[in-house]
Amino acid sequence: MSDFLQHLINGLSAGTIYALVALGYTMVYGVLRLINFAHGDVMMVGAYVGYATARALGPEAQSKLWGVLGVFAASMLACATLGFIIERFAYRPLREKPRLTALITAIGISFALSYGFQLDLGFLPGASPRAFPEIIHPVEWLELGDGVVVWNYQVISLGIAIGLMWALHTLVFRTRFGRAMRAVSFDHRVAGLMGIPTDRVISVTFMIGSALAAGAGVLYAIKDTAIQPLMGLYVGLKAFVAAVIGGIGNVPGAVVGALLLGLVEEFVVGYTASSWRDAVAFAILILILLVRPEGLFGRVAAEKV
Repeated sequence: MSDFLQHLINGLSAGTIYALVALGYTMVYGVLRLINFAHGDVMMVGAYVGYATARALGPEAQSKLWGVLGVFAASMLACATLGFIIERFAYRPLREKPRLTALITAIGISFALSYGFQLDLGFLPGASPRAFPEIIHPVEWLELGDGVVVWNYQVISLGIAIGLMWALHTLVFRTRFGRAMRAVSFDHRVAGLMGIPTDRVISVTFMIGSALAAGAGVLYAIKDTAIQPLMGLYVGLKAFVAAVIGGIGNVPGAVVGALLLGLVEEFVVGYTASSWRDAVAFAILILILLVRPEGLFGRVAAEKV
């Protein structure tokens, strides 16, 4: 029972990180019907910006509350800007082109970021893994008995992730911009005819999704304590799987799919072998696509031909 509880806690901790990245996938797909495969690499950029910010603050400042908030703020602001640049100069000119063109462009941006960050040019980090500063010193926060331990960084990460997801939910479902976003996701051409600034809505959607990915990158770096240029490839693929499981384009579905994936991975590692982690995740993806292609919370959309 104690092992089960420990795996449950660890799985939820990992799932919240996947959820923040999956939300970016599902938001972009919702407004553009585009799978932004560069999204995981935006998360990687956020982790490196957080690393550089923490190093610049120094050991004393980086562990204080304002220092931790500064690391997250700098990372999210930088990635929001990156998301705007990617949408404005890479995706917007291709908006009326076949979807395959934008998909290939997304893959190209992904490779440009992941392998570009492996260059050692002074201002780029190089291919070697870097130890992420301990902005949150790991301390046993709560012992539930029989070896079940909740660490402070797990509680803080869960709190930050829930706060960001709540803020996104409030924005999408309780604000005027959220209504505009949902209108654009229904049909961006009709939304434009109704006076909604579709270009601005799509750009801000990219910025929000990229900022969430940056937050996930810092949380992931705190959890695993090391970052490297290809980290976004693996986490991004897992988050994409989570978004598909929940029903890509569905915000609550992305969160549920990410939590399920995190729990499944943790229990697989705990009760079988760590080498099965990735295999089981993608086996679930194949099963979902075979049984329910629209995902757990998705809807079947009829198309007129």
